Amino acid sequence: MSWGASYPVRVEGHLDDGHLSRWLWLVKWLLAVPHFIVLLFLWLGFVVVSVIAFFAILFTGRYPRALFDYNVGVLRWTWRVSYYAYGALGTDRYPPFSLRDIPDYPARLDIEYPEHLSRGLVLVKWWLLAIPHYIVVAFFLGGATVALNQDNQDPTTGGPGLIGVLVLFAAIVLIVTGRYPKGVFDLVLGLNRWVLRVAAYAGLMTDRYPPLRLDMGGDEPGSLVVDTRQAPGQPPPPRPPAGPGRIIGAVLVSLVGLLGFGLLVAGFVLLAVDRTQRDSDDWLTSGSQSLSTSSAALVSEDIQLRFDAPDAVFGDVQVRATQRGDGELFLGIAERSDISSYLAAFGHDVVTEVGGRDATYRRVRGDVAAPAPGDLDLWAQSQSGTGEQVLTWTPSEGDWVLVVMNADGAPGVDVSAEVAAELPVLPWVAAGLMALGLVVLGGSAVGVYLLLRRS
Repeated sequence: MSWGASYPVRVEGHLDDGHLSRWLWLVKWLLAVPHFIVLLFLWLGFVVVSVIAFFAILFTGRYPRALFDYNVGVLRWTWRVSYYAYGALGTDRYPPFSLRDIPDYPARLDIEYPEHLSRGLVLVKWWLLAIPHYIVVAFFLGGATVALNQDNQDPTTGGPGLIGVLVLFAAIVLIVTGRYPKGVFDLVLGLNRWVLRVAAYAGLMTDRYPPLRLDMGGDEPGSLVVDTRQAPGQPPPPRPPAGPGRIIGAVLVSLVGLLGFGLLVAGFVLLAVDRTQRDSDDWLTSGSQSLSTSSAALVSEDIQLRFDAPDAVFGDVQVRATQRGDGELFLGIAERSDISSYLAAFGHDVVTEVGGRDATYRRVRGDVAAPAPGDLDLWAQSQSGTGEQVLTWTPSEGDWVLVVMNADGAPGVDVSAEVAAELPVLPWVAAGLMALGLVVLGGSAVGVYLLLRRS
């Protein structure tokens, strides 16, 4: 195959007009899930390869051919999926799982391999020189508009891209008329061609600056000459389309892979929390939270435990609080059944939510002044005194309530508090989630391999 003189990034798309389903586009987001998952990893590789190529070009002036072919394949795969899905909706033919060029697929992309690349341009073209194109591409793809919230403080990006709006319009016309508007198709192809040219330029795959023009239509500007070498009367066999069973199988296998990836990420997050949120005594801490009330007590919502927690699994829990002001502070934990009548006798605030700058409370009113809590034999565990008070408690079965008061029962409680836990089981849970995620991902990879082998 040889291409006529044109920009080295060549993008084509042939509309399957008359063969497009009126309704299939409504579920293509689901059908394309396997490709989205594969492309996630392929684009991670694209980034890594581009970094390696950056240094190779900087020192040698050449883009390693194997790396170049990989990145071309990623862009080619991306263009086929975008053309099938919501980047164009130009075909109902399911995209092949391949980095190679598929001559009979209606969406094609190719990039001419550069024998030499400028060592100087590689330092600036992917960020400084490409800025004008980045602005244009942001408008095409979406996210180019900037709005401010009501306080005029936090900028937010939003707004659909021009490509998305045009494709949605074409889909609506397709539903009504059964035809894809040719003028809209030509414009959508021109916009996608611009985006892919910029992607290749920013990916260091050419030194030729992307033209600031809109080359519309499915055919790339310049001639395309196809070199056919089959013997007369022996055309290449048509590539069979993916059947519904294979597509459904690929969707299910990819959803399993997505589950495995989620388990793996959850394990990493738990492991990161375990490694970064523990204090010098190896307690996992929640961070300090300011709590205050004008009533006599701060009371937690019910802590419901339906079994005795093994020490080797959960360990002990600590409540640490410091009074901001004079006087002694009291911390106590008791079962709800033992303390309900005591709390009902005086006004207090139930802490319903913590986190952020302020906590939220639910006021419970009462008419009787609070007795000094330390004088009562209600508490499973309690601690009082001046300065920081630390209440250590071993969780057990029951409905529990944590109470923070002034030691003399006087109204007006203002503290800085945090909760800490030993949780020796956490790293084991993290490791188990990661191991399970790897197993599920491995099974999904085997399923994808079998599907591809069968195809």
